[in-house]
Amino acid sequence: MSRPTGFLTYKRELPASRDPELRVQDYAEIYEAFPLEKTVEQASRCMDCGIPFCHNGCPLGNIIPEFNEAVQDENWQQAYDILASTNNFPEFTGRICPAPCEAACVLSINQDAVAIEHIEKTIIETAYENGWVKPELPVVERAEQVAVIGSGPAGLAAAGQLRSLGYQVTVFERQDAIGGLLRYGIPDFKLEKWVIDRRLEMMEASGITFQSSVNVGVDITAAELRSSYDAVVLCTGSTTPRDLPIPGRELEGVAFAMDFLEQQNRRVQGMPVPAGGELHAGGKNVVVIGGGDTGADCVGTSRRQGAHSVTQIELLAKPPQTRSPLSWPEWPMVLRSSSSHEEGCVREWAVLAKAFVRDENGQLKGLQVVDVVWEKDPQSGRNTLVELPDTQREIPCELALLAIGFVHTEKSRLLADLGLPLDERGNIQTRQYRTPVPGIFAAGDNRRGQSLVVWAIQEGREAAAAVHQFFKKSKMA
Repeated sequence: MSRPTGFLTYKRELPASRDPELRVQDYAEIYEAFPLEKTVEQASRCMDCGIPFCHNGCPLGNIIPEFNEAVQDENWQQAYDILASTNNFPEFTGRICPAPCEAACVLSINQDAVAIEHIEKTIIETAYENGWVKPELPVVERAEQVAVIGSGPAGLAAAGQLRSLGYQVTVFERQDAIGGLLRYGIPDFKLEKWVIDRRLEMMEASGITFQSSVNVGVDITAAELRSSYDAVVLCTGSTTPRDLPIPGRELEGVAFAMDFLEQQNRRVQGMPVPAGGELHAGGKNVVVIGGGDTGADCVGTSRRQGAHSVTQIELLAKPPQTRSPLSWPEWPMVLRSSSSHEEGCVREWAVLAKAFVRDENGQLKGLQVVDVVWEKDPQSGRNTLVELPDTQREIPCELALLAIGFVHTEKSRLLADLGLPLDERGNIQTRQYRTPVPGIFAAGDNRRGQSLVVWAIQEGREAAAAVHQFFKKSKMA
């Protein structure tokens, strides 16, 4: 280690963000520039632990102490080589990952964790600036054709890994541009879309073919897919949103969060917004139902659209401000506030949505809610929801956004025609990424359920390895 006492010398420091009143006027990334020498100081806080629990916290198994040491030594190219060996897209995870590696950092037991996510982003941006990120051309070209269905992080990771092994890869996307959740579900103030396009240019130059506006299963039948490709990797995501079946759900102005976010992402990119059912927060009282990251994205987007007010409600009780020492190195249940919350939002906890309220013209005007507590049933031991008396009230609301997660993958015609069984949760049934149908694989949220981008990348990498083994065994047979 270059600076073995760095964690004693330096405190955790991150780039400053632009003034909230200014940044809500645009959709650009919110962070200011951060000097490289400051990032070097942050890397020196890594203690190079004998047992690096950050490895366990990271689904990708990023080799974190090693790239931190390279940054300490200002050997940025070595740092990039180490990071790229495990992570296909550090420019994505360095911006939008919740950083479970930091929660597992040994330093976080009694101090602020090492700024791993920021260091990762700085490494990859420095690599791009210096021309070290290049198309990954395979050493050997193989004849086998592989179709990857879905161009989100799992699909892109699978495609990248398979192409590096020499396979002929085609990625299909039913939307009109490549990127999946990255392009359509994450606001530009968190992930500007030039970041995606820059990576896609590299992937195309490596020999990957991308086909957008193709709904596989409809535009290309399952039979045609099987006859044209030697293997298929399904990376179609978990796209069936959890609904809220309460009175008034049918009212105009009650919408799923992802529909709202996609529309604005399309506006920012100058892409067409589907006709009818336009969702816009301008001048409205907005209620976001759900306290997670997607809900926070709706808050930030609503503020930028000029909402009159934004309220975010969560069914669970308010988490504590600080983690329990007993939670380390697991992901702690603590209060998390995003940049969107800094921009202006009322947050309410332990609140149950009871009904959407209509005005005399039949239009959405409010959300009826009640405060709740969670009590343990003495017989079953399960937590049950108890409504508190005299707490029922109405929150003004002309736009309600449901950000309460996804239940399972879409039960599409493609899955039916391929004859793929689903598990008890409604996701694609697999064993080591292989479905029961030979040559068909699945990766990402469509097989593990709704999860993180970093998990999707890992799933895509593992599925590619499973495809490679499948071809090797086929040749041996």
